[in-house]
Amino acid sequence: MKLKSLLGMLLLGVILMSCGNEPSKTKTDDMATKTSETFDYNVEQFADLKILRYQIPGWDQLSLNEQKLVYYLVQAGLEGRDIIWDQNYRHNLKIRNALENVYTNYDGDKTSGDWKAFEVYLKRVWFSNGIHHHYSNDKLKPGFSSDYLKTLLTETNTTLEGEPFDVIFNDKDSKKVNQAKGVDNVALSAVNFYGPNVTNSDVASFYKQKKSPNPEKPLAFGLNSQLVKENGVLKERVYKSGGLYGQAIDKIVKWLELAKGVAENDEQGNALGLLIEYYKTGDLQTWDDYNVAWTKATEGNIDYINSFIEVYNDPLGYRGSYENIVQIKDFDMSQKMKVLSDNAQWFEDNSPLMDEHKKKNVVGVTYKVVTVAGEAGDSSPSTPIGVNLPNANWIRKAVGSKSVSLGNIIHAYNNAGSTGRLKEFVHDEEELKNHEKYGELADKLDTALHEVIGHASGQLNPGVGETKETLKNYASTLEEGRADLVAQYYMYHPKLQELGLTDDWEALGRASYDSYIRNGLMTQLIRLNLGDDVEEAHMRNRQWISAWVFEKGQKDNVIEKVTRDGKTYFDIKDYAKLRELFGQLLRETQRIKSEGDYNAVETLVETYGVKVDQDIHAEVLERNKQFKSAPYNGFVNPVLVADKNDAGEITSIKVTQPKTFAGQMLDYAKRYGNLPEEN
Repeated sequence: MKLKSLLGMLLLGVILMSCGNEPSKTKTDDMATKTSETFDYNVEQFADLKILRYQIPGWDQLSLNEQKLVYYLVQAGLEGRDIIWDQNYRHNLKIRNALENVYTNYDGDKTSGDWKAFEVYLKRVWFSNGIHHHYSNDKLKPGFSSDYLKTLLTETNTTLEGEPFDVIFNDKDSKKVNQAKGVDNVALSAVNFYGPNVTNSDVASFYKQKKSPNPEKPLAFGLNSQLVKENGVLKERVYKSGGLYGQAIDKIVKWLELAKGVAENDEQGNALGLLIEYYKTGDLQTWDDYNVAWTKATEGNIDYINSFIEVYNDPLGYRGSYENIVQIKDFDMSQKMKVLSDNAQWFEDNSPLMDEHKKKNVVGVTYKVVTVAGEAGDSSPSTPIGVNLPNANWIRKAVGSKSVSLGNIIHAYNNAGSTGRLKEFVHDEEELKNHEKYGELADKLDTALHEVIGHASGQLNPGVGETKETLKNYASTLEEGRADLVAQYYMYHPKLQELGLTDDWEALGRASYDSYIRNGLMTQLIRLNLGDDVEEAHMRNRQWISAWVFEKGQKDNVIEKVTRDGKTYFDIKDYAKLRELFGQLLRETQRIKSEGDYNAVETLVETYGVKVDQDIHAEVLERNKQFKSAPYNGFVNPVLVADKNDAGEITSIKVTQPKTFAGQMLDYAKRYGNLPEEN
């Protein structure tokens, strides 16, 4: 599970909560510049996006062997970059290649409005790993005409015709992931997980026939394949060596084998070996074996996330998007936050869940703050700020899970400049001052509680199927909301002060609650166009939680809606009662998950999480116009440059920083373009 950055950590103070060939030794000045003591986190801003850099603190303290391990894992991740593009949409690679060829070869007028619009469109496509917006899932709209693009294609001898050309400008495939109620979500989603004639009912019937050898350890059917219909017969195209995406997977495996050769310990090496076997065979039992081994491999300074994992991009929650995150342990912060995982059973025992839904033995929950060394696939350029894996419920229950907070990513957000939005949307000076004092700590503890305690909490009733099967298109938002509710329930609790995590649990809790309600009912609407429904899973969960507690608390005036000088604010009047409401809703969401109650989750999400108050939305958009900072943030990655001796052995690895977003994207396309345009 990912904790996505809220508004791409837009407004860290406003809304952040706890979700080819080996690279050459030299780089052009455009591609990399040495990290300076005064680090510039900002790269550029365009459309609704801001591009940042992040550092890798402590790199020089790693041994050469550890640096090699990081380097190999980063390269493995980048080799799969084309996969996420093709997964996101069937024409993405063809469109990207054409647009990049135009960008690099056009020598006409580059001062015109049309050319500048073309540049912005290409950068937006790069950021989203395709032609659909990375967050809203809507198709990106170009600011230039089809005739202008035809001119560019002609003048650069570039071919892009037929549907791949037309789809840039028409209304076809308008939504990458369609989560609307009462429609065929698979048929109306442009994401390339399913063939063009596959429907919701096809998916349900196909996987109803699949039976795991051990029902107590259900396999993740569909996770690593595309489901297509050939001559009326459904079949899976498995992602593996020799299968779908095999050209890229073979490159991934090459680097993983090098990584295995420099593993820090036997457990880590064993896990890497199983991941390699999984990539070669596509066998889902091997995937489970790997996840068990990976979860148990907690020693060492280096860790990673790699493969087809999160299912947010599948409207029915079966298929995993390719991603890679390489991590170095942040020793100081990990030790400070370890206290949460050490007390995981206490949190479970004292939660408001029904007794039958509580885990009697919360095992193996590890929490680390990590330093990111590289990201790829669905984690780049837009990155999560926290991750809890593996996703299989039975592994989490029997073996445990790993939770990480991406410390240097959060640090980069915090140091990339403030927007002033916080002052605009807080209710009063008292709320502002409390956030300034406790907001950053609240952010960190929210993330930790969400990942470590939230996703590890609760259990399914005996005989209830996997959540993706029972709750279907609502599974992701229910799970993220459930983890949010666990975090919020405990953010206003003296246990946090008892554990030495804060000097004032009430002030900390107020900062957390103020931010959550402000975001859920107002500030996250900055991301939507007026009139849009809420569709993204995390946005939905923040709204249905906030709207539910607001409504249920009205009779006791728990949260007051205030209008002052024509502006709306939400003022929490009773934090203790709000905590009780969070607890009530947590109990119900766990019941829904434990029992697989589809009707209840549909009612909850559709009633509170989808429709937007249009008056408030219009007001929020108007109030936000004064701020120039983009609502979504993402990152370029540091560049690891390996120096070698005459024998070809790596002698040192240096960290450099990319100078431009376009430079890195073009470099990636050149070095890691491993797939054909049609797969």
